[in-house]
Amino acid sequence: MLISPAVLGAAYLLLYPLLRALLISVQDFGLRQLILGGAEYVGLENYQRLLQDPRFWEVVRRTFLFIAVNTVLIMVISTLVALMTERLGRRARTLVLASLVLAWAMPVVAATTVFQWLFHSEYGIVNHTLVRLGFGSYAHYPWFAHGDAAFAIVVALVVWQSVPFAAVTLYSALTTVPAELHESARLDGAGGWRIFRSLTFPLLRPVFLLVASLEVIWTFKAFTQIWVMTRGGPGDATTILPVYAVQTALAGQHYDLGAAASMVSVVLMSGVLVFYLRRLLRQEAEQ
Repeated sequence: MLISPAVLGAAYLLLYPLLRALLISVQDFGLRQLILGGAEYVGLENYQRLLQDPRFWEVVRRTFLFIAVNTVLIMVISTLVALMTERLGRRARTLVLASLVLAWAMPVVAATTVFQWLFHSEYGIVNHTLVRLGFGSYAHYPWFAHGDAAFAIVVALVVWQSVPFAAVTLYSALTTVPAELHESARLDGAGGWRIFRSLTFPLLRPVFLLVASLEVIWTFKAFTQIWVMTRGGPGDATTILPVYAVQTALAGQHYDLGAAASMVSVVLMSGVLVFYLRRLLRQEAEQ
């Protein structure tokens, strides 16, 4: 009874938009219907149009590539940072953890604006530094005009924002591993990599799977960073499914197609999360 108001409020904020989008996705819903109402039911016609669009499948491919690249980089860097932090002295460890928390606490739009400034073609410090190092071809280099460069910058931003949370979580998990196990492994001649592979990772596999699942969600939700920085461009180089849904809805006021794209995104992401959660539950059951 005490938590029921919060549960009801969260259910309303989460379920109502989802059900509303589902309803719009099966209607002929454009600007006229938004203003005057009277949307007609068209069944799965919007989904059929969406699935027949070659651009949609290209965006799906890019979305999974974006998620895979970000998740791998986040998990690898976070694990290395967590292992490093575990071996630092008290003062250095406190400094590293405080820096991670400050980086994680920076607002998304503020961090995105900083990255835009860093890679600005005229005044960006990245171009200035590269030129000073002897790479004269990067003078006034337009990073956001090249698809691969823009994609890499967005990836760097998402990784930079995600690593602090993952690193602190993994560091907290590492502190629960008994030191006696590491000492016994070293006495048996095991090196650092062997200890992590055969001892630390198996013990903390559920935590790693949980953090990876959260990072998949975070990466998939990286709409704000992309929209503020590139709006999905140049071309479609940084367009992922959430960006594609908004572009579809706003470009020609095709809110029905945008809602259909959103529902497909929910289904795809739910499938990925079910896969991770099943593996997580299986690992817990084996333990």
